[in-house]
Amino acid sequence: MSDVMVRDLTAVTPDETIENVLKIMSSQLLSGVPVVSEDMRVIGFIGEDDIVKAVVPGYFSLLQSASFLPDINQLFKNLNLIKDKPVSQFMRSPALVVNENANLMHVADLMIKNNVRVIAVVDDFGRLVGVVNRMNILQAVAERGT
Repeated sequence: MSDVMVRDLTAVTPDETIENVLKIMSSQLLSGVPVVSEDMRVIGFIGEDDIVKAVVPGYFSLLQSASFLPDINQLFKNLNLIKDKPVSQFMRSPALVVNENANLMHVADLMIKNNVRVIAVVDDFGRLVGVVNRMNILQAVAERGT
């Protein structure tokens, strides 16, 4: 796993605001970031889908209806209501993590079963050492096959 993961320690603390998390994710083109304690132990994960669900409750189930068209003003209003709230209110916890020595196929299986794009990679003490995303896995498989 250590040869596949990105040793990116971009993370946020549980008291970080949604507004700041969006700025971090946007500036670094990330779909989500681990939430860590002061000692860098992964305690949660906040992704763009978690924020969308908070801004538009029921959005994903409504997408199945062809008649659903979100009102952009409502989106702005709802985002404004949560932008100063802490990540801890919206993060997924406990976080889905893998050990840095995990088998690549195991990680791919976890991603598929849990429908996630990114998984935090931790050391034996649960501290963040990087992340792995679906493209990292596909690239590693492609490189090993050639």
